Amino acid sequence: MTTHVTPRRLLAAGYDIPPVIAGAWQLSQGHSQQTLDQGALFRTWDMLAAHGCDTLDCADIYTGVESLIGDYRAARPGRRIQVHTKFVPDRDALSTVDRAYVTRIVDRSLARLRTEALDLVQFHWWRYEVPGMLEVAGYLDELRQAGKIRHMALTNTNTDQTRALLDAGIPLVATQVQYSVLDRRPASSLAPLAVARGLQLLCYGSVAGGFLGEAWRGASAPTDDLENRSLVKYRLIIDDCGGWAAFQRLLEVLADIASRHAVGIANVAQRWVLDQPGVGAVIVGFRGEASARRTLATLGLALTADDHAQLREVLDTLSLPAGDVYDAERDPSSVHAGIIRYNLNAAAGNDTLDS
Repeated sequence: MTTHVTPRRLLAAGYDIPPVIAGAWQLSQGHSQQTLDQGALFRTWDMLAAHGCDTLDCADIYTGVESLIGDYRAARPGRRIQVHTKFVPDRDALSTVDRAYVTRIVDRSLARLRTEALDLVQFHWWRYEVPGMLEVAGYLDELRQAGKIRHMALTNTNTDQTRALLDAGIPLVATQVQYSVLDRRPASSLAPLAVARGLQLLCYGSVAGGFLGEAWRGASAPTDDLENRSLVKYRLIIDDCGGWAAFQRLLEVLADIASRHAVGIANVAQRWVLDQPGVGAVIVGFRGEASARRTLATLGLALTADDHAQLREVLDTLSLPAGDVYDAERDPSSVHAGIIRYNLNAAAGNDTLDS
């Protein structure tokens, strides 16, 4: 494989990120039936860092993951490893979240990640109808000013709420969203707002949990239980986009473009996201070096105007999930909400500093 110099993207003054960030949702306890090989995972992160992809993404509610990254940091003393985490107060506790609650969760993340300051904290508020989102964002900003947090961002937040926080003076530098050739909800209003206000979109789901890959091209629609929650989540997105036949038409176009560039379908899907206005990085989950090495090909891939035109032709035939960013997932009556686990900070053993 040709080695490419990873271009950095400026997220904030004095802080830049690679275009590919290693995500860790799939490493959460209970997410997958696969057994985690910690040694293989750490070697994968080492390899990515050697190619300039030195940033990891996790969350306070990804059970066990902050501590796992803390162990990785401890095993690599002296190495700069950038970590983006999240602050996701429990859905049932929103009305009681105060400064002490925020401080306790942030201090717990600091302890788990074995660091003196969190590089980026991405904030989520489950229920917009519950007051307090702006006040809680203000508490996070106080911790930023105190040096416990370096930069602030959002995650899974729609355009109106993002604009409201920006207008209130919350110093956001990014927002994490689901964005792919299947889910283009950010393009309608959030991405234009981000471009206008200087935010970067950090995008998960660019390969739809693995559905956007050769393994599913020409395959029948899955009927058995899927292996992990990622696949369940993105199978629902495929249904929203027109179903399995429409998805197969998209895969054929992606495969045609991939063949011209001697890369994989996933590389084309990731590069398409990276080429969209306002996008700073894609967040991709890895368990081993093989998938990570395949993803590195995205760094050297340049899609042509003809490639984009070919993709646009098929994308225009696809439907979209309803509403703005994360609106369908936020609606408790939606099928998309069925895979979401709430109140994980209050789960047994997950709301303590030593867990």
